[in-house]
Amino acid sequence: MKLTLYQVDAFTNKLFGGNPAAVIPLKRWLDTELMQRIALENNLSETVFFIPSEKKGVDYDIRWFTPLIEINLCGHATLASAYTIFNILKEKKKKIVFSSQSGLLTVRKDKSRLLMDFPSWKPERFNEYSPALSSMLNEAEIVGVYKHRDLLVELVNEEAVKKCEPDFSAMKKHFDKVIITAQGKDADFVSRFFAPGVGIDEDPVTGSAHSQLIPFWSEKLGKSKMQAKQLSQRGGDIYCEQVNKERVIMGGECVFYMKGVITLP
Repeated sequence: MKLTLYQVDAFTNKLFGGNPAAVIPLKRWLDTELMQRIALENNLSETVFFIPSEKKGVDYDIRWFTPLIEINLCGHATLASAYTIFNILKEKKKKIVFSSQSGLLTVRKDKSRLLMDFPSWKPERFNEYSPALSSMLNEAEIVGVYKHRDLLVELVNEEAVKKCEPDFSAMKKHFDKVIITAQGKDADFVSRFFAPGVGIDEDPVTGSAHSQLIPFWSEKLGKSKMQAKQLSQRGGDIYCEQVNKERVIMGGECVFYMKGVITLP
């Protein structure tokens, strides 16, 4: 069996920026264990698979895998999948509707940018975190701690987010996924995302984290439309919009890097 793999850098307009995703279109689902093994072999933060959907009003069913587990939502790999469908597979659609574990996800073109309609996951204040959290974050000054799917930690400023050097071994014992964030200088807010519990010490750009970050900062800043930066080594730029209590829009550009063939027995 041969599978085509596309590697796409998401949330960036330059090669080697943003977050690389391995995109693998399928005609039908492979065994879950096999998809997980492919994701481990690819060793990117996410490998995404999609198949044509039989559901009414849905174009594709989509699933995402880190090197260690299947997850319920991934922004950058969804963006990369839509880019692949629009620009490489050349499907002539105005929008693409994916069915996922997190419900329906719609992606549409806006010139060179792709805009994704995602769930809004407003994090609530969380008081049950370990007192060791500050030391895990290299004694960073914590303003507040919140949680929805992931732990969201507000730090004092952008410089604190940029300079944070987490203890991933300690973090892995307590938390699967941690977002750190602060108000930005050139962007409305900045963030970084750590997921040592699922095999990713630091993710370059994390769309799913912005399902929490957008409602958090929209309320805090009193704005519905914002620009965000993820301050990883590769870096990424995310357009953000709070549509209503249930939905957010996040958008960005993609750059094609590689096409390959996977050969399976």
